Amino acid sequence: MFLETIRLGLRSLAANKLRAALTMLGITIGVAAVITLVSVGNAVSRYVADQFSALGSNILYIFPGQFQRGGPPSRTANTFLTDKDAAALADPARVPDAAAVVPLIRRNVRASRSGYQTEVGLRATTPAQFTARDYKVFAGRFFTNDDLEQEARVAVLGQTTLNRLFAPDEEFIGQTIRLNGQPFRVIGVFERRGATPFGDEDDAVFVPFTTATRTLFTSRTPKGDISLTLILVQYPDAKLKDRVIQQVTDTLREVRNIPYRGEDDFTILSGEDLLAAFQGITTILTVFLGAIASISLIVGGIGIMNIMLVSVTERTREIGLRKAVGAKRRDVLGQFLMEAVILSLFGGMIGILLGAVGIFVAGWLVPDLAPTMTTESVVLSTTFSIAVGLFFGMYPAVRASALNPMDALRYE
Repeated sequence: MFLETIRLGLRSLAANKLRAALTMLGITIGVAAVITLVSVGNAVSRYVADQFSALGSNILYIFPGQFQRGGPPSRTANTFLTDKDAAALADPARVPDAAAVVPLIRRNVRASRSGYQTEVGLRATTPAQFTARDYKVFAGRFFTNDDLEQEARVAVLGQTTLNRLFAPDEEFIGQTIRLNGQPFRVIGVFERRGATPFGDEDDAVFVPFTTATRTLFTSRTPKGDISLTLILVQYPDAKLKDRVIQQVTDTLREVRNIPYRGEDDFTILSGEDLLAAFQGITTILTVFLGAIASISLIVGGIGIMNIMLVSVTERTREIGLRKAVGAKRRDVLGQFLMEAVILSLFGGMIGILLGAVGIFVAGWLVPDLAPTMTTESVVLSTTFSIAVGLFFGMYPAVRASALNPMDALRYE
């Protein structure tokens, strides 16, 4: 009986191929949109997670000012992190559980060499930066504490910066480049790291903190201190995270003369905090995109209901004839409901194929995202398309099954 219902449904739809195809179009577009947008949203989430994994483990990031919900940190004219803050955090008597404390200044500078010129992100820091963030040497070496103490004019380049300043086969170790007109000797290049939440680290140049503050960044805070972009504090074990945060907080409040119950004028975030914040945003984005795409499925379901209602009207005499020769109400209900499900199911199958094409195009346009079709999205889309067919096909099917056979036979 079930197979017979399917056969009758397919035969009825085949009698109006163009109308059936147009009816399926809404479901097809909806399923394709859901699969494509959800896959892209998941790819964005993975991309963000990969970016944050490059930030290093067991690291606290200390920023000046207080982060506001949904916005950047709020800062007053006197809100700075300074070299004195970093020195206090590096004191083992104050923060005994810190494995390393790294002051960092980020600026954009003009890098040039022999006719090559580019704008590059400069990082003034200490050798502990390379250990804490797990940088790998591609060529040459990183600068050392001796370079830091001697205020050596040495530089370590990212590979994007290297490619902009040197020809592909050109020797670069030991060569001189100019940063804002000041000469620096290239001593190393680190392995490619890609983009991070703090910018493209391959398009960067690292120099000793002492050298930069003496030759490149001579400006000071109103109190004469060196202003920092942020401070990194590495802790040796995840179990010590909360304790180190408390030690850092107590130290900064003391050094910065924050009164009891006064609000902190700095923000401490861990890599996990940053990742959780960004993943929350990407999750909301994925749900939002899926919800928008689902509207197409609802529109497609309304299209199915409209066409099925038209079909009921057109086939009123047929329904009356079937009932007159013994067809029961459930038989008519099953046939029309089956037609609606077949429309939505076939539309969903075509939508899955179009969704795969959409994912391929998205991956081609943005290779870094590498979106993939998941089994969950296919099963969800298929199930949802069948549910749409059942829901929007129910009313026309019930209406058809409720027709009085005598009235239906007299219908013109």
